[in-house]
Amino acid sequence: MQKVVFSLLAVSALILSAFTVVPPAEKMVDIEKSEITWTGKKVTGSHNGTIQLKEGSLMMEADMLKGGSFIIDMTSIKNLDMAGKDGAGKLEGHLKSADFFNVAEYPNAILEISEVVHRGTPGSFKVVGDLTIKGITKPIKFNTQISTEGGMTVATADITVDRSEYDVRYGSGSFFDNLGDKTIYDEFDLNVKLVLK
Repeated sequence: MQKVVFSLLAVSALILSAFTVVPPAEKMVDIEKSEITWTGKKVTGSHNGTIQLKEGSLMMEADMLKGGSFIIDMTSIKNLDMAGKDGAGKLEGHLKSADFFNVAEYPNAILEISEVVHRGTPGSFKVVGDLTIKGITKPIKFNTQISTEGGMTVATADITVDRSEYDVRYGSGSFFDNLGDKTIYDEFDLNVKLVLK
């Protein structure tokens, strides 16, 4: 009788262990190795540069993305296409001013992932989240790919942001008429590469 009881207990333990849910693990982003580049376009051309993460993490369950959150340092906006020229500093100062991102009052932007859907191929996910810029929070969607490079877990994404949704109006044809070739397009692109610790 005891053998039967022990056998039943052992089987029960195996069944329970099979259904045990392992909570997602928080994986911190290596700020020094990660990179965010931006591209803004206007009628007469474009500018590009970098912006730094202040901190960030992804929630992973094995190789499946489950969530994440990031703080972006808006004071770190840097221009690259005019590097070494006087115009680079002027553009950086203008982007940081109240005309654009007003970094003195809003030094951080925040991205919180709210939903992740696996797209059916290894490492490929559709991400839904909330992006906060200048204290304004709006939903955002993008795709991300998670892979292994040199033994490190790397997440990449191309994100398009509509600045007009965050009260960034300077040079926007959505708010001002007759701008002509001075028009700056509302959408700007972020190319993101995150390296996890």
